[in-house]
Amino acid sequence: MNYAKTLFLALSGIGGLTSSFASGDDKPAQSKPNVLVVLVDQWRGEALGVLKQEPVITPHLDSLAGKSLVLAQTITNYPLCSPSRATLMTGNYPLKNNVYSNVNSKSTPYGVELPTDMTCWSDVLKANGYSTGYIGKWHLDAPHEPYIPTSNNMRGVAWNEWTPPNRRHGFDYWYAYGTYDEHDMPMYWDTHAGRDDFHYVKQWEPEHDVDKAIEFLKNTDNSYRDNRKPFSLVVSINPPHSPYNRTPEKYVDRYKDIPDEAMLKEPNIPAAGTEMGDFYRKNIREYYAAMTGVDEQVGRLLGQLRASGLSKNTIVIFMADHGNCLGMHDEVSKNVIYEESVRIPFIIHWEGHIMPAIDHTLLFTVADIYPTLLDMLPLQNRLSNTVEGTSYAGYFLKRKDKLPAVQYFMGSISPSNKDTGFRGVRNTNYKLAYETSGKTKKVYLFDLQKDPFELNNISNEKKDVVAALTKQLKAWLAKTNDPFTLPD
Repeated sequence: MNYAKTLFLALSGIGGLTSSFASGDDKPAQSKPNVLVVLVDQWRGEALGVLKQEPVITPHLDSLAGKSLVLAQTITNYPLCSPSRATLMTGNYPLKNNVYSNVNSKSTPYGVELPTDMTCWSDVLKANGYSTGYIGKWHLDAPHEPYIPTSNNMRGVAWNEWTPPNRRHGFDYWYAYGTYDEHDMPMYWDTHAGRDDFHYVKQWEPEHDVDKAIEFLKNTDNSYRDNRKPFSLVVSINPPHSPYNRTPEKYVDRYKDIPDEAMLKEPNIPAAGTEMGDFYRKNIREYYAAMTGVDEQVGRLLGQLRASGLSKNTIVIFMADHGNCLGMHDEVSKNVIYEESVRIPFIIHWEGHIMPAIDHTLLFTVADIYPTLLDMLPLQNRLSNTVEGTSYAGYFLKRKDKLPAVQYFMGSISPSNKDTGFRGVRNTNYKLAYETSGKTKKVYLFDLQKDPFELNNISNEKKDVVAALTKQLKAWLAKTNDPFTLPD
């Protein structure tokens, strides 16, 4: 008997998955856990106070981390907004889920958007009796003409698009937008709004997102969800995504007295007087300030979860879609091979089920979230065999599972040519990446233990390591039907 079935039988004594629930009966099924996912944008994995790596102030997330499993080696499989989000929703890598570039008008002619007929985990939860909700940034629908008249659709490339009900993948309550970065004046479509019926809100977006999430949890007069059913809610918060200067001043003020030497201690920050060195110095305090503001809103949300009596039976996940170099390695943001781009925060809490720890062992990725979540609910028998991610629910619940030897990642793919960008493989000791450079592929190898800031490319010195990891990468490319070519 597998562990998930054992867990199911153990829980059935306190009200397990009853036949009436499975058949769609409206009776309460209160032992079925709720799911709350807080998804933030462009938050690098090193930037959590509890990890003591960067001088970021995150007291509420630190408190959550102390009661949760923190996976410090988690990476995104593609460090860019749309591809990472599609991987999260489908459990499939970008070339299979069809979102291998950011979704915008430049990629629209190539059909880059989340397929309507691909089953997301939210579809599975909806089909199995969950009330579902989505709040905030979606960014998985291709813009089409006439473009929505928002500011980010009027500068040569259109980004923002409405998500019609048939493309919401099982989410009942909808309060969201495609992508829009004016954080102090965000815009949204309500559940029943038509394409032209969006509205703006004069409030900092993370605060407003959490206001709506709190209303969903309170559920006054059953107006947001069916109180008789378990719920699943995604709160997708855009900051700390750029621009960095649209954060309430009270959060920026918390970093004014932190000395430069504390802010600028990493050796991969370019020198002052260089373009990216000055960019980092200009923006780092406001980047952290946005994180501190989001942290405060997460604290409010978790407070309401407790006040509503829901915290003991809710799986809580805090994560990001990708990281942010912010000038490190002379890279302005993400979609590059470096740790600050690829590594993300991942915290998961389920009271009485997941033992707290800061874990540096499990090589977890965004693609693994879908199968792991379904396995924990347990709805593993609803998991399609086409999902490419791997379930590590056994490790989450019992610290027993076969651990992966490597993680795979990719990025910067041109919509018109899939044999572009970079592909890589990472383990706890090394990271190997091949990056397109003209008509050739440049190889990078970093020793993550001796050189955690990735200052030295040692591919010429460690040819045996390059060969071994290249063999693993080739196998992955073949398995996922990736046309990316590697040197012989």
